[in-house]
Amino acid sequence: MAPSVLAINAGSATVKCALFTLDAEPRALVRGAIEQTGSAAAPRLLAWVDAKTRDTHLAAIGHRIVHGGARHHDPQPATPALLDDLQQLIPFAPNHLPDEIALVEALSRARPDVPQIVCFDTAFHHDLPEIARRLPIPRAYDSKGVRRYGFHGLSFSFLVQELQKIAEPPASWRRAILAHLGNGSSLAAVLDGRSVDTSMGMTPIGGVVMSTRSGDLDPGLVTYLGRTERLTADDLERLLSHRAGLLGISDVTSDMRELLKREPTDPACRMAVAIYCYQIKKCIGGFTAALGGLDTLVFSGGIGEHAPRIRASICEGLDFLGIRLDDRANAAGAPVISLPDAPVVVRVIPTDEEVMIARAAWHVLGNEDA
Repeated sequence: MAPSVLAINAGSATVKCALFTLDAEPRALVRGAIEQTGSAAAPRLLAWVDAKTRDTHLAAIGHRIVHGGARHHDPQPATPALLDDLQQLIPFAPNHLPDEIALVEALSRARPDVPQIVCFDTAFHHDLPEIARRLPIPRAYDSKGVRRYGFHGLSFSFLVQELQKIAEPPASWRRAILAHLGNGSSLAAVLDGRSVDTSMGMTPIGGVVMSTRSGDLDPGLVTYLGRTERLTADDLERLLSHRAGLLGISDVTSDMRELLKREPTDPACRMAVAIYCYQIKKCIGGFTAALGGLDTLVFSGGIGEHAPRIRASICEGLDFLGIRLDDRANAAGAPVISLPDAPVVVRVIPTDEEVMIARAAWHVLGNEDA
């Protein structure tokens, strides 16, 4: 039977999963999602795999790991030593890493003969210029790994590879802004395929406002909440990660689809949508300055790919940057949604983090199972 690879993309509430052929250019066999996380997801994942692999055998399991810290960039086998290292990074991503590590360990116990590969979502940004990487705090903390890392690296890597295929000539996307907009949202400023700045910081809470995450805040607000509400560090983490963002502003929902439905009649939902678009618009302006101009803007992720109303609102008023949308193309979700004569090409590119995991598994295993 032909070998296959299981690509696992674990989120905060669900685990997206996909089976691919084990090839340099993997072909998707089937995709799914498990409504569980951590070690509890392992039995259901394996049952799903067993039901879908009648004509293939599972040769590898690949994982998206949200944080690789300062040391881990390249995809690599999930060895006990690596998992020990990741345990030390939990304070950098306490909402993600514990469940991700637990799932790797549970699958290792259940299928010890199947190699597991990990891919780091911070890797795309690992060589950020120091001016973007450094945080304005004492140098001693920088040496301990307190820095800007950036996330959504698998998505951004995929988008860069897609631009390399479809954008002609190559100089037409030399200065690009990639907007991964979903439950978690972040943007990356990309110069010649390399990340030179990104909206998220040391953790995935930072940057633009998100579904339930606050994004960037005045640090004094955090200390104020801690003192006046007598909140512990864990309390603050839960507040800013799970009760803030679009949910906190609207006081109703974190789902952009529901917010857009309620927007005409609910002022709080209308404000949540407006703040989301406003912050992303400001980020695009700032990144254009950092890049010295803009050639291409890419929308991706669940909101970026499927919400023309949001794309239009973000781009409104950015004519001075050369961003001019074709309303009909945008409404249809066309691959190119800018006007033909606009200086900046605006694209909608569906992302595929799972295929990046499958590609990494092929390369790490050295093609030995193909």
